[in-house]
Amino acid sequence: MQNAKDLHATMIITNNDQLEGFKDCGKAVAMAIEEMGKALEPGMTIKELDDLGRKILEREGARSAPEQVYDFPGATCISVEPVIAHGWADTRVIKAGDLVNIDVSASKGGFFTDAGATFILPPVTPEKAQLVEAAQKARDRAVSKIRDGAAMQVIPNAFAEIALEGGYTVIENLLGCHGVGETLHDKPEVLAIPDRRDKRKLVEGMVLAIEPFLSTGAEFALDGDKEWELFTPGCLTAQFEHTVIVSKKGPIVVTL
Repeated sequence: MQNAKDLHATMIITNNDQLEGFKDCGKAVAMAIEEMGKALEPGMTIKELDDLGRKILEREGARSAPEQVYDFPGATCISVEPVIAHGWADTRVIKAGDLVNIDVSASKGGFFTDAGATFILPPVTPEKAQLVEAAQKARDRAVSKIRDGAAMQVIPNAFAEIALEGGYTVIENLLGCHGVGETLHDKPEVLAIPDRRDKRKLVEGMVLAIEPFLSTGAEFALDGDKEWELFTPGCLTAQFEHTVIVSKKGPIVVTL
């Protein structure tokens, strides 16, 4: 049976105006990631890239969610290896060959959306290319399983399938899915690894952020010296994320 507490705390879309609101916010987030990814080049600082993200969000009438909700030191989360998540907007220089994760979340019109992608600055090694491809495939496999009535476990199960195929691990102490809507982080929360005890079902109208972190061997992300930043020492890690709305016909991806 669906946990009533989870449903009470979960954003459920009930009309077209809400759907269009999420699409509008999601478009701003997707545009920021796309334009920031295209602007990536060796020698630029993380802050320069973050400043670009801020300008794009402002241009689209959106507001940085990390700053708004958590007083995060940047408009976006830019994680340059060895950082894997929640990287700061500081003066560190991005170098050729770096693995760079850009995670953008924003609010617009009272709605929040959240998305992310991992990029590689040339020269691109096969090891990094294959990892990034697998992480994106894990996200897309999970998204394809989203529909009203499906088990929430289709999400971590999809991550596990792709990780096993490529010989990768899934970071276990970072959520694989969280609710998003009128707040940035909401219920339901779904672990990134399969849990047979979890019998919850997806419900039409739920808004979910789906984000696998795949690694070349790490199972847990560790805190760094700076607040927020996370690492997987000795291992490469990549993340991709979309905000998705559950419907009877399947997933509605709003961060495209």
